[in-house]
Amino acid sequence: MTKKITIAIDGFSSTGKSTLAKQLAKQLGYIFVDTGAMYRAVTFFAMQNNLIFVDSFNKVELVNSLKNIVLEFKFNTELGFSEIYLNGKNVEKDIRTIEVSNFVSRVAEVSEVRAKLVEQQQEMGKNKAIVMDGRDIGTVVFPNAELKIFMTASAATRAQRRYDELHQKGDLVTYEEVLKNVEERDYIDTHREDSPLIVAGDAIEIDNSYLTREEQFEKVLDLVNSKINEI
Repeated sequence: MTKKITIAIDGFSSTGKSTLAKQLAKQLGYIFVDTGAMYRAVTFFAMQNNLIFVDSFNKVELVNSLKNIVLEFKFNTELGFSEIYLNGKNVEKDIRTIEVSNFVSRVAEVSEVRAKLVEQQQEMGKNKAIVMDGRDIGTVVFPNAELKIFMTASAATRAQRRYDELHQKGDLVTYEEVLKNVEERDYIDTHREDSPLIVAGDAIEIDNSYLTREEQFEKVLDLVNSKINEI
């Protein structure tokens, strides 16, 4: 039987972490978990309940409401990957807007939110055979993961990718607005006190500024196979 490993993929926003993780999970027959979707879902909950605005954030009420937030991933056979549900409702599309993106790093700063979600993430991966992407997977969630990848690219490159994605969905945003969001999220993610975005000491860094999705996938798949063969 092929040995199973835990694959942790961390990195900055809009580096294609989830796309890569989905590809790997499908190829390997592993479970894929998009932790960013979990933080986005909590952010969407906060927005729906008027707990967060541009100039205010009721952290206390959000923390008190965590017990009422149920997150689930359900596999969509037509799409070939799992979608996230918030309290029984599919919110996969709702959480991918620029409005959610503008607030998610602030929500992710809240220690109680991180504690709740990390506990769920660790439970999901207790049997290995999982690909999980996020900001603190290799440093906090799975510090003993057999393979850790840290993905990066220039802010301009990532903003262009994100802008193109949103534009294709019909969202009325400007490139400048997306770039500002990317840079602000980078700052918050790397400067928060609780589990900041850092490169794990044993992570392999991949700058995909000039890599196609296919080139990136093949590069990481080679790393996966090498690691599996080692154990």
